Amino acid sequence: MEAVERWGTYEFALEGPADGNPFVEVVFGTRFGLGHRTVDVDGFYDGDGLYRVRFMPDTVGEWSFETRSNRSCLSGITGEFRCVCPSERNHGPVRVRDTQHFVYEDGFRYIPVGTTCYAWTHQGDSLEEQTLATLKASPFNKIRMCVFPKDYDFNKNEPPCHAFEGSPETGFDYTRFNPVYFRRLEKRVGDLRDLGIEADIILFHPYDRWGYATMDAATDERYLRYVVARLAAFRNVWWSLANEYDLMKAKTVNDWDRFFRTIQECDPYQHLRSVHNWQDWPNFYDHGKPWVTHCSIQTNHVEKVGEWVRLYRKPVVVDECRYEGNIPHRWGSITAQEMVHRFWEGFIRGGYVGHGETYMHPEDILWWSKGGVLHGESPLRIGFLRMVFEEAPESGLWPVESSRELMLADRDKTYILVYFGMEQSVQKRTALPEGERYKLEIIDTWNMTVTPIDGEFSGMTTVQLPGRPPTAVRARKCSEL
Repeated sequence: MEAVERWGTYEFALEGPADGNPFVEVVFGTRFGLGHRTVDVDGFYDGDGLYRVRFMPDTVGEWSFETRSNRSCLSGITGEFRCVCPSERNHGPVRVRDTQHFVYEDGFRYIPVGTTCYAWTHQGDSLEEQTLATLKASPFNKIRMCVFPKDYDFNKNEPPCHAFEGSPETGFDYTRFNPVYFRRLEKRVGDLRDLGIEADIILFHPYDRWGYATMDAATDERYLRYVVARLAAFRNVWWSLANEYDLMKAKTVNDWDRFFRTIQECDPYQHLRSVHNWQDWPNFYDHGKPWVTHCSIQTNHVEKVGEWVRLYRKPVVVDECRYEGNIPHRWGSITAQEMVHRFWEGFIRGGYVGHGETYMHPEDILWWSKGGVLHGESPLRIGFLRMVFEEAPESGLWPVESSRELMLADRDKTYILVYFGMEQSVQKRTALPEGERYKLEIIDTWNMTVTPIDGEFSGMTTVQLPGRPPTAVRARKCSEL
């Protein structure tokens, strides 16, 4: 009996009809069962007369299955496999924890430290492999990436192939998917999974010259169901309905509601779901709707993160706070220092922040879109931030309301982080809990150093700072050391 680890992918293929149009004429899926529990999973046509099903088992034990179809040759086929304990680095899909945080399904801590490479899977094997090598050596554990290719400044190349049969010159048959295209995509999702990186899959975007942004409702529905059938069994998938959904003028809010419901209905594993905006607050999509699991936000105003956490009572990820780079666009020309500051401010306010990089390149290979290598100074410092937050208590950190400074702490105030931002002060006063004794450390977020301060402190405390921003202070209760 075949063995598959928990949260791995069990897959099988059957031969079936290739005549007519199997993408629209053949219904195919499988019911998996363990004890009294059943899970229905949609299959998909993978071309050349092959029909596939992928399943991500979440419980150890002996699973059985039976196929279902409107074609007799694909219906009533049974089998079984054994689900075994997961390997050491397999923690399962990411879920929401305690309103504003994330956790892997096995309970292991997950702190999203993401980046953006919109069209990296459309650049050919050589550049894509270079991107993976860069990611392997980077601090990033999440990447935003598009299903469809992109047409925008610095990104005018044709992809190696397209999502539907046909060509840009002759037109596309939107009733027939190109399985080769989706095999390329899912290979890269699997590569990311093996690196421990979450794939934040962007399903639609407005930067298009091929017609993907203006498909009709029936095609949209068929496309979403096909993508979910192919990708949902990868444990590292997140669903992002769109990049800058509000620039897609052919779609209405009702369409986006419908897309969310379709994914919610089709995805047996209920991966995380959100949508990304172009217009800033207060013109967001309503993240309070029940099918939205977390907020994916584009904004310069990371100072509002705490407000959005309180409003939506969901995790807030500022996936785009502008990019470190030097291109002519304002959104792609902030300094590394500013990027690091925005990360720290967003995190200290109770949310999360994403990275992007847009340095000019003679061949237009900008990380934010095509991948390749990183040139900026912020990733190393972002990795340092990730280390600091991963050293915090497992129970998580929450903002502490204060008129004096930005502060995070665990529930019992045993661990406190205070962030002083871009101030150049050499001395600051901070309010520690009365009646408790703390050891303090100065965190230089740019030079990536942690310097202990002699003594123990309680209540209103004066801290000597290095006078170079940005700086933070970490306080740990003496009884916890």
